[in-house]
Amino acid sequence: MPSGFQQIQEEEEEEEAGTPRGGAVTPTLALAVFAATLGSFQFGYNIGVINAPQKVLEGEYNATWTRRWGSVPPPATVSALWALSVAIFSVGGMAAALAVGEMADRLGRKGALLASNGLAVVGGALMGGAKLGPSYILIIIGRFVIGAYSGLASGLVPMYVGEIAPTRLRGALGTLHQLGIVLGILGAQVLGLGAVLGTEGAWPALLGAGLLPAALQLLLLPLCPESPRYLLAGGQRARARRGLARLVGAESVEAGLEELEAELQGPAQRVGLLQLCRTPCYRQPLLVTLVLQLAQQLSGINAIFYYSTAIFEEAGLAQPAYATIGTGVINVAATALSVVLVERAGRRVLELVGLLGMMGCALTLTLALNLQSGGAPLSLASVLAFVGFFEVGPGPIPWFVGAELFGQGPRPSAMALAALANWAANFLVAMAFPALQRALGSFVFLLFAGFLGVFALFTFLRVPETRGRPFTPGGGPALPPPRPPRLLQPPEKACTELQCLAGGEET
Repeated sequence: MPSGFQQIQEEEEEEEAGTPRGGAVTPTLALAVFAATLGSFQFGYNIGVINAPQKVLEGEYNATWTRRWGSVPPPATVSALWALSVAIFSVGGMAAALAVGEMADRLGRKGALLASNGLAVVGGALMGGAKLGPSYILIIIGRFVIGAYSGLASGLVPMYVGEIAPTRLRGALGTLHQLGIVLGILGAQVLGLGAVLGTEGAWPALLGAGLLPAALQLLLLPLCPESPRYLLAGGQRARARRGLARLVGAESVEAGLEELEAELQGPAQRVGLLQLCRTPCYRQPLLVTLVLQLAQQLSGINAIFYYSTAIFEEAGLAQPAYATIGTGVINVAATALSVVLVERAGRRVLELVGLLGMMGCALTLTLALNLQSGGAPLSLASVLAFVGFFEVGPGPIPWFVGAELFGQGPRPSAMALAALANWAANFLVAMAFPALQRALGSFVFLLFAGFLGVFALFTFLRVPETRGRPFTPGGGPALPPPRPPRLLQPPEKACTELQCLAGGEET
């Protein structure tokens, strides 16, 4: 029996026997998770906000260029400015992703979230005030800045939430990062309608609306405790104890503190990016972490999000914009379902179900787009199911499984590399999909189906189940591999957790 399924059976037997598993949501824990995931909401909002008002903003770019240079710009110039406005968001995310580990170690998890939120304020102000200057310049700069903020949030939010969450609730609370993202996307889709803010006069309010969650996060985060794991790893036991008492309740603080101390076994030595990549015992969990992030982006989900309206138009739907909002609703509903299922079914099972379900939907969508008649309902159903399967597994799970696979020392660097891989793959899909679509037509989704099959096989063979597992003592890799050792490096080339702390020399 694969290890993930075996662990489900064992833990269900423990529950039936009355084995306590602990974990409760206190008011402070709820506040801290909500405040952190406001960053996820901003991330999602700025993914979705630029798509709905495309025609309005292209008209604004045209008018601004004409006023500035005294002549009407060529259509290719407006198209290039628009493409840059969309793509620069991912460039900002990639530029900032590698700073996640350094900021998390130097400023703390909460402190890094607070500091990075300044970028959200600056980016939102630039875009919201774009009417006051050359609109396309301010929007492009603002998109880069808000992309940098989103790159930091994509690593910092799962790290902070994962470290403050009780073991039993870590998966469910970790999934809220993705729920925040999809709520942000849906909010942007609704506000971007022509009947709301997607108009010639209201688009600055649409682009600047991200300032509201940024301001709320700046108000709430100072009321939340720093990660007790981070504080204890830094030798600040008294502060860690106070924070833990607020997060788990006074009656559970001593047991929680003992568990953390047993896990950490003293101050955790920071593991830098180069050391993380060079140390043999980190290679397996790092490979799993990076491949899960690549699976999320190379699945084709962003092709669906960015071009769903065009897909629905090609299929012949009368109201493609409202069908696109329908994908946003399914997005939110499926992510909420994942919150419920992730601690029951496990991470590995949901990842497999999601990848295989998406592969089937990609094949069905290809068929629907090539039908001579009657393809519109099947196209809509395929897209909605594709999004639903994504949010059940491959959407939320990679963000927090990476944090679960590493101990305190290497976790910030691992999350930085995970965020970089995610943003780089995101950028690659955004840039390559239009050319691929022109070359392959509707058969482009067969390419994504192939990727999904490969990633599903990798998940079955190499991804361990992390449900209910505590973080490891000493800061080494959190889990053994799920398959026999022959799939990994030979045992004599592996290193112990103690050697990982000492620098990762091979035995």
